[in-house]
Amino acid sequence: MNEPAARDAGERMSGPELRAHQLERLRWTLRYAYDQVETYRRKFDAAGVGPDDCRSLADLARFPFTSKADLREGYPFGMFAVPMDRVRRIHASSGTTGRPTVVGYTENDLDMWADVVARSIRAAGGRPGHKVHISYGYGLFTGGLGAHYGAERAGCTVIPASGGMTARQVQIIQDFRPEIIMVTPSYMLTLLDEFERQGIDPRGTSLKVGIFGAEPWTEAMRREIEQRLDIDAVDIYGLSEVIGPGVAQECVETKDGLHIWEDHFYPEVVDPLSDEVLADGESGELVFTSLTKEALPIIRYRTRDLTRLLPGTARPAFRRMEKVTGRCDDMIILRGVNVFPSQIEEIVLRTAGVAPHFQLQLTRRGRMDHLTVRAEARPGAAPAQREAAAAAIAQGVKDGVGVSVAVEIVDPETLERSMGKFKRIVDQREA
Repeated sequence: MNEPAARDAGERMSGPELRAHQLERLRWTLRYAYDQVETYRRKFDAAGVGPDDCRSLADLARFPFTSKADLREGYPFGMFAVPMDRVRRIHASSGTTGRPTVVGYTENDLDMWADVVARSIRAAGGRPGHKVHISYGYGLFTGGLGAHYGAERAGCTVIPASGGMTARQVQIIQDFRPEIIMVTPSYMLTLLDEFERQGIDPRGTSLKVGIFGAEPWTEAMRREIEQRLDIDAVDIYGLSEVIGPGVAQECVETKDGLHIWEDHFYPEVVDPLSDEVLADGESGELVFTSLTKEALPIIRYRTRDLTRLLPGTARPAFRRMEKVTGRCDDMIILRGVNVFPSQIEEIVLRTAGVAPHFQLQLTRRGRMDHLTVRAEARPGAAPAQREAAAAAIAQGVKDGVGVSVAVEIVDPETLERSMGKFKRIVDQREA
């Protein structure tokens, strides 16, 4: 599965060629967005900058950010740069915290999206003729259809399983024998549990590669999945406001972070408090500017994802983004300490007798916030092993994160299973 993939023209560019390409496309995007989208025209004017002020890639830092709030204020189609008769598809976020963000695609946008997802699948080890089992949800969520058309563009055979009906998915994997699965890492754990519940050894399946995305996951999670399933587990990154899946991809030969497809998406990392652009290698909030999008050009979009930019390896021209370990808006400030779910995940996954299913429950007692880690015991774990696991997790959080938490080890299959993105934090403070 790991032989070198054929690379398209974009992947074969040298560093100087890529930077010249980026500047040309960036200048076009800024002019296009200013001329076609009232929100951008108003924001540029208020910041005292215009499209012609971008003479180098560094000049992008002079332009204002775009946030999810901007897209919500333009709901539903106010940020579109083309008339509706040129829009071929509409996707939207779930809108669980307010109005959904709505994104549109022209025919050229859909072609580009299929190309970058196909490139991602090749980088992950996918080849023409491989069967791809897609368990990302279909519908307004970009995951399912984004993966679907990219896999077809890569010459693969698509099995559009979508999410849910977990027992049936296990049967389909057994019968159809796909080489690749595309799914959220948390739902992969649910599928693994179902394999084992049915008495099937997951290591004996046809699967060779798992392409996991749509939520942060850790190196400990990678080890858990690879050991239980005997596959290469690689990360894919994207978000609907930028295009969907296919913005960046981890290469199977290195597994050392995600190469950003910089011929289409220009990355920056900024300090989330000062908004200052940070040098490559410094950790902060990831910001993206689209370079080729027509229906919804996006300028300096604040993703809220925390990472850093690193030099390219398997694809030398393209910088890597370190695996996203958390989000600005997922951070819990507990008694003055910043806590991310990924920090707890690392501790849970290295604790004997505990399954990789956990939730963080926030409550308030008087004026103080309290955090309880609820983790599932593995089947057959004795009471003494559960007690030891609870103590180990509590001590691990105290030592590694610097805060005291309560730990509750619950029975196997007690916590709600994920059918897509998993909700790690249950905030009961208002209740």
